[in-house]
Amino acid sequence: MAMTVHVDIVSAEKEIFSGLAEMVFAPAELGEVGISPRHAPLISKLNPGEVRVKVSDTETQEYFVSGGLLEVQPHLVTVLADTAIRAKDIDEAAALEAKAKAEEALSDKSGKIDYATAQAQLAVAMMQLRALDRLKKRGS
Repeated sequence: MAMTVHVDIVSAEKEIFSGLAEMVFAPAELGEVGISPRHAPLISKLNPGEVRVKVSDTETQEYFVSGGLLEVQPHLVTVLADTAIRAKDIDEAAALEAKAKAEEALSDKSGKIDYATAQAQLAVAMMQLRALDRLKKRGS
């Protein structure tokens, strides 16, 4: 039996995942990190993106996080996400609409918008669509 680490993925609304995993991949601030059991302690901001939890050789679960914090202890990985949803539950139409609205806001040169907010919204929408695309490719 492979070594495991306990993983908790929590959003502001609810606990999304709690269980054992062989490996966890997360979009840390300085790049994607892979966390295995007995990993050195680590705390990092999370970028919007996909958290993959390898439960076993045959099962990997994907979650989308819009940002947050990652805390790693040798026997515990905690993802404290601003928002988190299962990748398969992402609403593609809503993500496409959010992307279009953010792009439209960024093209507005009148100065009446908050560019940082629009850029953040665009990044979240793009990462949701990328997570959906990866999920579709794995499913085919």
